[in-house]
Amino acid sequence: MKPLKQYIGTALLLTIAASGCNNDLTEKIYSEVTEDTYNYSNAYQAMSIGYANMRSLISHTHWYMAQESTADGIVMPANASGWDDGGIYKRMHLHTWNSENPQVSNMWNTFYSGVINANRLIDQLSNDKITIPTGVTKEALISEMRAVRAFFYWLICDNFGDAPLITDRSDALLEKTSRKDIYQFIVKELTESIPNLSEDKNTLLYARFNKWAAKTLLANVYLNAGVYAGETKWEECLAQCNDVIASGKYQLETGLAAPFVTENQNSPEIVFAIPFEENLAGGFSAHMFSWHASLKNKVNMLATPWGAGSAKGVPQFINTYDADDQRLKSTWMIGAQFAADGVTPLKGSYDQAGKNVVLTNELPDGLYTGEAEGYRMNKFEVKMQAQGSLGNDFPVFRYAQVLMMKAECLLRTGKANDAATVVSQVRARAFAAKPAKATVTGADLQKGSGYQYGFVENYKVVDPGDAKPVQYGRMLDELGWEFAWEGFRRRDMIRFGIYTTKSWLSHKPNGAFRAVFPIPQIAINSNPKLKQNPDYN
Repeated sequence: MKPLKQYIGTALLLTIAASGCNNDLTEKIYSEVTEDTYNYSNAYQAMSIGYANMRSLISHTHWYMAQESTADGIVMPANASGWDDGGIYKRMHLHTWNSENPQVSNMWNTFYSGVINANRLIDQLSNDKITIPTGVTKEALISEMRAVRAFFYWLICDNFGDAPLITDRSDALLEKTSRKDIYQFIVKELTESIPNLSEDKNTLLYARFNKWAAKTLLANVYLNAGVYAGETKWEECLAQCNDVIASGKYQLETGLAAPFVTENQNSPEIVFAIPFEENLAGGFSAHMFSWHASLKNKVNMLATPWGAGSAKGVPQFINTYDADDQRLKSTWMIGAQFAADGVTPLKGSYDQAGKNVVLTNELPDGLYTGEAEGYRMNKFEVKMQAQGSLGNDFPVFRYAQVLMMKAECLLRTGKANDAATVVSQVRARAFAAKPAKATVTGADLQKGSGYQYGFVENYKVVDPGDAKPVQYGRMLDELGWEFAWEGFRRRDMIRFGIYTTKSWLSHKPNGAFRAVFPIPQIAINSNPKLKQNPDYN
């Protein structure tokens, strides 16, 4: 069993029990044991509830695909097997989502559940309601929960902008706090907490915020400070990255697939992960919403992927890869597909019924595709006899990202050649067969993007839309190739200034206000002090 999962399974049950409701508000007391009289004897089990919320983020109707399918790398079109679902995926691609899209409400609810749980745990730790284990201080555990709370506030700040800032256990209804003030709160929380966090990297601290995971979070916050607060913090981001690098605790894997295999908990590249386990901590199902059902037989799965699958690569993005970049095939499932014997062709069931399944880099548009059109997810290992939930831990932060953040900060502060050295280091394993291609120059990174942006109809770009060069576009391309399927693309596109200006596939710009999501209507209905984000009806 993976570290922490014995606790996370219990945490899920406790979370469900705490949130269940049968509309009977009459208080029922079943014992004399209350929070005032009960002391958690296992601090780590108590604190795991603060982390358990994170697992629900990695879903096709949650944060994960809201970051990917609203950007220019992945799309979720309908096909003959379904996947319209009232237009909830189509609206994400078109940037026509509204305050009732489930992705929006799911994010809001989970982010604030994480905040509320962290607030409760901070309070219980502060008031000695949780027994402190030998060898660790109360201050360290409180600081860890402050880092967890900062993580959820980072997601709130990034996805919603202005939002309520809840820092205690009061149930008072609050107005929105400005995005800049939330950003400053996150920085303060992390800056004050980091000195108290453990510098160790071991089994006990896996999938928890140690000092280096918190510094990586802070680096991410600084990296996007221009978006959050209107002030760039490249040097501050760089300092955090350099600290993580200097720690010597992490290193790049030699193989591209290693951070994404089923048993990836021992990867030296993972700085912070959300742990999953097929039976006790499920919910990571990227294969189920991306793979064609016939791919079940590719690895003799115990579950069947949903219909013809939906999540797939945008051809304009796929076309930016160098043909010798091994990340292309390690990230995307391509071409003819065969059963586990490697010989028997897999067959289609809908518009390709009886025909061999050959996954092509062709999409007529982003709304409705053939069952075998589009490259599918190949980044996370789907082991033999996989179930509907994968056991791969989801790497929120990798050492590769620490290096790439450093490179971007160097590039943006006039040190392009130094940036190129770092990017070349990350590229090396992707060009093991053609090592000369791994090297990029500072001049390369200052070029525009190789992405052919534009609106597509019947497989062709018919309207290029905004054709202005993307400043440091090659750096954005590098980020796309390295971090596809990891939930980075929306945030990166916003930072590079093109999320609401460029056209791709069936998407055309639909307003700068789309850089944040609307507050869910149900939240506004329940709190009269909340005002909708600007320009959302």
